[in-house]
Amino acid sequence: MIQPDTLKLLIAAGWDDYALLDSGNGQKLERFGSVIVVRPENQAVWQPKLPQADWDAAHAVFEYRGKGENWRTLRQHPEQWPMRYGDLQFIARLTPFRHVGVFPEQAPQWEWVRAQVAACATPPRLLNLFAYTGLASIAAAQAGAQVTHLDASKGAIEWAKENQQAAGLPSDSIRWIIDDALKFVRREARRGNQYDGIVMDPPAFGRGSQGQVWQFNESFPALLEECRAILAPQPLLFLITTYDIRGSALLLSNTLGDLMQPYGGQITMGEQVLPEQSGGRLLSTSIFARWQR
Repeated sequence: MIQPDTLKLLIAAGWDDYALLDSGNGQKLERFGSVIVVRPENQAVWQPKLPQADWDAAHAVFEYRGKGENWRTLRQHPEQWPMRYGDLQFIARLTPFRHVGVFPEQAPQWEWVRAQVAACATPPRLLNLFAYTGLASIAAAQAGAQVTHLDASKGAIEWAKENQQAAGLPSDSIRWIIDDALKFVRREARRGNQYDGIVMDPPAFGRGSQGQVWQFNESFPALLEECRAILAPQPLLFLITTYDIRGSALLLSNTLGDLMQPYGGQITMGEQVLPEQSGGRLLSTSIFARWQR
């Protein structure tokens, strides 16, 4: 099996339009473009560095209210607003699920995918599963990949199309699919379709476009095994990230290593982290494993 050399901390340090201002007491204080928010963060069990007045100056706080989840507005802010990472432009907004449409810690992965795609002599075919608002898809398409973007949420697909337009990409630059990931991969295998690269960000729990239940520990290994049939004879890349805190980078690396053993190549695994402005601490948000030819 392909073994990674070490556990890597992938630090998202290249942002102008995002900052982790502070964290602590189970929360994080963040700036997304011009909007400052407070969101829950289970890993931030330490004490904040900034005074309470800085936290109180946020535009909105996400709170769990019994069975409901919602934002409490502290200061007026736009309903949606533009953001940028390098030449990648997109739209942010507050959602009922505490997200804002971008996971800033993923930025180093966008750069990695871009580099792999740009090094290809011909445009590679890339499949992005659980692709949400499409920033990885757009970054890959900007680099020249032929991207198929899949998510079970129609709303996420529509948001991704808005981001495609904001990035200045033509409407036919990305193939959009609303479907269950496992069903789609099996269907692509029956059709004989293959991909040079696969990117996925599977959730801990979810439902497909027709109510199919996704449980990470049960569904993830099955999905990886099905992906074997749609890989090109000489694949380019395979990237897995997940926010399932019950998993580990070793879990991802071991299962990915089994899948990619016939191709040789190299695996990197680790944690995706955000640097904190106030105290210089690093906040781990998720885990990843990636394979390259």
